[in-house]
Amino acid sequence: MPKLVRQTPKPRARRQASEARPYHHGDLRRVLIDAALQLAAEGAEVSVREAARRAAVSPGAPFRHFPNRDALMAAVAEEAQRRFRVEIEAALAETPSADPLARFCAFGLAYLRWAMRNPAHFEIISSGRYFTHGSSAELTRDNAELVALTERMLAEAAEQGLLWSGDLKRIQIAGRALVYGFARMNLDGHFPRWGVEEGEIERMAEGVIDLFIAGIAKR
Repeated sequence: MPKLVRQTPKPRARRQASEARPYHHGDLRRVLIDAALQLAAEGAEVSVREAARRAAVSPGAPFRHFPNRDALMAAVAEEAQRRFRVEIEAALAETPSADPLARFCAFGLAYLRWAMRNPAHFEIISSGRYFTHGSSAELTRDNAELVALTERMLAEAAEQGLLWSGDLKRIQIAGRALVYGFARMNLDGHFPRWGVEEGEIERMAEGVIDLFIAGIAKR
């Protein structure tokens, strides 16, 4: 009769540690970015070690991907910007390409809707609270592309005789100030003081954008 070989069971603690991991091999970078986004959304202090704690990994594990907090926050900002671009591109895809003012309006509305629904993401990419914007070449390039996109829309509108003013830079900056200011007012909780209830804010955003477009369009 062959001799039975008894297999030694793996230590229980090791199995539990493996089962507790909330990520698959190779996904740690993504999990850490999502954890940092969640911390920011909660208004908590974001750090590499705290993101590691949220991801249920050892404190030293994240440093293979992010050597410091600035590197982590740059990655978080790039992810927030990527999601923002998805929102913008989806809005523009539904707008006639031959109507630059409608596209400019759709861009502004997409910006505001995204900022209002994702206040932590907006805060990360719009302020210097979390990291230095110039430290991310990807974010700098992406911002430049969006600015160029609005420039092209306004140039096309001017070529079609749709604008009453030829000062396109002033219009562009006024539009940026409008959507940024509106998003900032929402983030800082100003609207109740102005008699705008939470359920009315998005409709108010649409009205403000429409008013701006009416103001720059040639009558």
